Amino acid sequence: MTPVKEILKEMHSPSAEDSALIQKAYEFSKNAHKDDKRYSGEPYFIHPAATAKILAELSMDAATIAAGLLHDAIEDGKARPEEVRKEFGDEVLFLVEGVTKLGKHKYRGAERHAESLRRLLVATSQDVRVLIIKLADRYHNMTTLHHVPKEKQRRIALETVEIFAPLADRLGMGRMKRDLEDMAFPFIDPDAYQHAVEVRKLKTKETETGLVRVQRELQRDLAKKGLRDFRTNIRMKGLWSLHQKLKRKGDDITAIHDIAALRVIVPTVDDCYTVLGVIHARHRPLPGKLKDYIAFPKPNGYQSIHTTVLTADAGVVEMQVRTNDMHQRAQFGVASHMSFKQLGKRIEKLERGAQKNAFEVLSFSWVQDLVPTLLNFSKKPAPGTEAKKALPRDAAPRWLAELADVHTELAESSEFVTRLKEDFFSHRVFAFTPNGDVIDLPIDSTPIDFAYAIHSDVGNHMQGARVNNKLVAFDTVLKNGDIVEIIARDSAHPTTKWLAMAKTSLARKQIRVALDVSDRGPHAPAKLDSRLLRTKKGKKRSKR
Repeated sequence: MTPVKEILKEMHSPSAEDSALIQKAYEFSKNAHKDDKRYSGEPYFIHPAATAKILAELSMDAATIAAGLLHDAIEDGKARPEEVRKEFGDEVLFLVEGVTKLGKHKYRGAERHAESLRRLLVATSQDVRVLIIKLADRYHNMTTLHHVPKEKQRRIALETVEIFAPLADRLGMGRMKRDLEDMAFPFIDPDAYQHAVEVRKLKTKETETGLVRVQRELQRDLAKKGLRDFRTNIRMKGLWSLHQKLKRKGDDITAIHDIAALRVIVPTVDDCYTVLGVIHARHRPLPGKLKDYIAFPKPNGYQSIHTTVLTADAGVVEMQVRTNDMHQRAQFGVASHMSFKQLGKRIEKLERGAQKNAFEVLSFSWVQDLVPTLLNFSKKPAPGTEAKKALPRDAAPRWLAELADVHTELAESSEFVTRLKEDFFSHRVFAFTPNGDVIDLPIDSTPIDFAYAIHSDVGNHMQGARVNNKLVAFDTVLKNGDIVEIIARDSAHPTTKWLAMAKTSLARKQIRVALDVSDRGPHAPAKLDSRLLRTKKGKKRSKR
């Protein structure tokens, strides 16, 4: 069982007040679960204690860690919501209720699964920490999945790779995503798991000696260039990720070049481009295989330079270059290298008017969306105010709020889960507006989806679209890096054909709304706000 001192040890300089809160929540949860057992026969309290430690390792704030200790206390334990509010306050109660299970047995068919997921997303859209607690909860449960009855193991594992691992990815939590997938993999397809293990082992054996030699050569070259404060390591691809890529490549191992990648971590962005020059000076880069996610970060905040090169000793090798901060964000996402409390201290600069410096610190794009919540929690709520009412809707990334808005309206559970995976958990396409803004869409999206992702009025009045300066049909499938310009006119409006062309639920929902208004006559579509249009000259801006 995880002692409370281990949880406190993982926290970053906890105050006396923080330590007292954790100690109190630890004892409260231990007492609430004193008669409960896990499938393994061990005391149930092992689970909330382990969940809290994971949250502490992620540098989460004291309220979140306390909620991790208490997250099962109401439903599975003996505690009442009023008691939790009295002992720990509205903020902790809100977080606990956000991750509370619907019943002692979590998985009772598709309807229960979908309803639980719906509630999770609604709660998470109000405060992203709810999801981080849920991910920590799922992580520990996956470490003990072998104790769960076999008829439940595959279902839980599938839910993990189809829902929770992609959510971790969307939060930028790369390590969490990989670990969840790899823990679930053997329960989903044991044969495919063993195949992936053997493929990775074979590739590692083939390249290990050569890759170590390439690594040493690169270290010498960087030292000659005057770089001293750097580190290198060899990263092995996750087994589930390898399995998915093997399926996309027709099981052709020779077409996969990133099973083992050489990673270089340096202090500054300038150093990243210096390293890239050193790499290309020694090794020939493969055409079209340079990806600069520093200049164009992924929407989840991921930044790095990826280049694939041909080496004499290890064949084709992917190399990744990033700063220390970028590496922390790639591993831990929103929880990277600073707690919410530390982030809040920087946000105080906003209230003093030092906006530029504060937002330089908050360069992790969607962390900026958390600012309103952190400012809200920096002030004590009025007595008797319910936490749920005190939380603003923009307390989570915009995509998460959209997810809750769109998908909680779907009536059928099967449609809900299908659309969820299509819209948010599929492979992604990153297209650009003419002004350089990134629009994050599911694979196979069209200009219609792109237009509605900007704003419903842009979609409702779309007359045409240019992709890379060429006029295209509305059903054109967008690719990574496409520059898309939407041509809008007040007189244009959707047709029923658009429903078949749209990929995202957001676009289909807005099209149905527009068609319904149009069909009821005499109400004409609202006039297009000219500020929503984007032009190559950048004279007009989007409200998105």
